Amino acid sequence: MNVVDSSAWLSYFANDNNSAVFAEPIEKLSDLLVPSITITEVFKNVLRQRGEEAALIVTAHMNQGKVIPLDSEIAINAAKFGVVHKLPLADSIIFATAQKYAAVLWTQDNDFEGLSNVRYIPK
Repeated sequence: MNVVDSSAWLSYFANDNNSAVFAEPIEKLSDLLVPSITITEVFKNVLRQRGEEAALIVTAHMNQGKVIPLDSEIAINAAKFGVVHKLPLADSIIFATAQKYAAVLWTQDNDFEGLSNVRYIPK
């Protein structure tokens, strides 16, 4: 299973230098878990930069994976991971989701560098 961080989704949709690397987990829909918080972050970013129509198109693609809502177990673990690893709130939720499902977390966000089961690709 794979979880793709918001930074990796944005890289993929922007077709930048790392987009081909992130295409692997994003395009394998049968193994793709999408923390609901990533939809919030990506929608907000694309809305700001390219407008609502583009943001809706992007998030429609994200919804093709299995969307994982924030439940109390993920929320509590996210709080713990946030404290232990000094992660911002959204990052801690994404990390907790990946941990719950024993998924590989794909990212270019250096907040995750060195954490277990993370595939970090520098920008």
